[in-house]
Amino acid sequence: MKMRTWCRKIVSFDQYAIARPVVSRPITSSATHAAFSDPDASEAESSNDPCVIQTKDLLRRSSGPGTGLHILDLLDRRLLQPDRALYNSMLRRCTQLRKINEGKLVCAHVLKSMFKHDRLIHNTILNMYAKCGLMDEARKLFDEMPVRDMVTWTTMISGYSQNNQSDGAVALFPQMLRMGLQPNEFTLSSLLKALGFWPNDNCGRQLHAYCLKYGYCSNLYVGSALVDMYARHDRIDEARSIFCLLVDKNEVSWNALIAGYARKGEGERALCMLQEMLRAGFEPTHFTYSSVFGALSATGSLEQGKWVHAHMIKSGGQLIEFVGNALLDMYAKSSSIEDAEKVFYRLLRRDLVSWNSLLTGYAKHGCGRECVSKFEELLRIGIQPNDITFLCVLNACSHAGLLDEGHYYFHLMKKYNVEARIVHHVTIVDLLGRAGLLDQAKKFIEEMPIEPTAEIWGALLGACRMHKDLKLGACAAERVFELNPNDSGPHVLLSNIHASAGRWGDVVKVRRMMQKSGVKKEPACSWVDIKNKVHMFVANDDSHPHLKEIRKMWEEVSAKIKEIGYVPDTSHVLFFADEQERESRLQHHSEKLALAFTLLNTPPGSTIRIKKNIRVCGDCHSAFKLASKVLDREIILRDTNRFHHFHDGSCSCGDYW
Repeated sequence: MKMRTWCRKIVSFDQYAIARPVVSRPITSSATHAAFSDPDASEAESSNDPCVIQTKDLLRRSSGPGTGLHILDLLDRRLLQPDRALYNSMLRRCTQLRKINEGKLVCAHVLKSMFKHDRLIHNTILNMYAKCGLMDEARKLFDEMPVRDMVTWTTMISGYSQNNQSDGAVALFPQMLRMGLQPNEFTLSSLLKALGFWPNDNCGRQLHAYCLKYGYCSNLYVGSALVDMYARHDRIDEARSIFCLLVDKNEVSWNALIAGYARKGEGERALCMLQEMLRAGFEPTHFTYSSVFGALSATGSLEQGKWVHAHMIKSGGQLIEFVGNALLDMYAKSSSIEDAEKVFYRLLRRDLVSWNSLLTGYAKHGCGRECVSKFEELLRIGIQPNDITFLCVLNACSHAGLLDEGHYYFHLMKKYNVEARIVHHVTIVDLLGRAGLLDQAKKFIEEMPIEPTAEIWGALLGACRMHKDLKLGACAAERVFELNPNDSGPHVLLSNIHASAGRWGDVVKVRRMMQKSGVKKEPACSWVDIKNKVHMFVANDDSHPHLKEIRKMWEEVSAKIKEIGYVPDTSHVLFFADEQERESRLQHHSEKLALAFTLLNTPPGSTIRIKKNIRVCGDCHSAFKLASKVLDREIILRDTNRFHHFHDGSCSCGDYW
């Protein structure tokens, strides 16, 4: 080989970096020659050349005693000359692979080298610390840097933003301005992201004004960040206005607005935005699908959810964790626990959120035994349950009447170092109350290690309503009124207890108390989704355009179920009236009207899905059980607490609701 003197240099390629050793004389050692070859060779030749340091070898561990990294050992032995590009390549590789221990080794080596005050390398180290979540180390280096440029400040602000430390990002911005530095689009977009998690939108509005002043609002990155910031502060109209003013849009812009509608629970608007996005020629990402599934789960829109799922499959989307979990949750909350199970088993990887979503679905659908079985499977395979996991299984035990299992899992929380919160205690009170063990429930409350809240006493009040214990119910109601006087639920429950006992004078007193306190009862309503249109009904509704046909259909159903034993339970009419009027009122409850309308507008044999904004009453529950038998159709009713699957004269709740 022709001998030559090599200069120090590193040439970076996409796949590898070429490091050149420094010698002051021609290379004559065969060992050195074996380690390094002519760097002026072509790229194809260099890929097999011993002097080429490929990307995969940048962080190769030391083969013996040394610094811990092979390249750093070569630098210490002066076989390689310290080089800015080499250090940067190693630090970027550490950042990419999140190998912070190796990154710290490189940092320590830099601080002993001629580049210990190099601003460019310091910026790369800052970026590594920020991307790896080590903001304390990043801040320490930032404070020690003798010279900072725009990249330095932007990296720190971005780091605080990415690590959900909004305070740090907001505090740095005015300091940067006082230094006379002009923020760029990346600085502003990172700061706006941080302000999306600020307690209010005051600072966000000020920064919006700054962006307007300096002409950044039309910038794609800044505009998308503004959309996201306003959407997170529930200013969806402002977010939509900024979105519409953007000349150029990308997937991030669309996702920000769709996610905003999803957080507000506006499933229909989120779905419309997805359709607009498709018409505009943009491909939805996993974040898009995840947001839309989340929005549709809030409304229980099964058919729309299936359409979005089908589109995701058609476009080649995979069931990676977060989008798969959102899809699973959507099916579980849209009355299809079977589809939720299928998604669970098809997930590429199941994390704790996946298990919790399925357990929650089982609990809501009255599948108590299935939930307990799946929870035991989770423990067997070594997944560490968290507080939400235990809450799911405790709710399932409560809804299914699994008293012994509920007590066992409540005490099992200590073994897994999970602290029982108020919500866990509520489930035990509910479990005991549903089983009729009201005295034990009261004793449990009195012995709680934490102060009982309105939710705790509310669970006891609900049990007293179920078992018609007027004395204890009045006591529980009094405590709820003290802790949360603005909640209408406890007032209604106490009024119902008095009404069931025929104490109409006490009913009037409670209602007067509600009027005096300004507490209003939420009106009951039910709705169904047929052919992509929502039809809503309220009790005794006389404004529906098809009222005559709806009432006639229910009368036919009522006659059939009376033939097999249905007797209207007028105790659920909670005002004073004669028996005939009370029975008539029962027949016009919102869920019965919704059922009759669905029978008129769906094919025979199809599953009927009804949603209600409050708990289903006992008479409607009995009527729906018998209706499922005479109609030979499954009826799925979702109320505020759970799903009721009525089939062939029985309900999935086992009448334990």
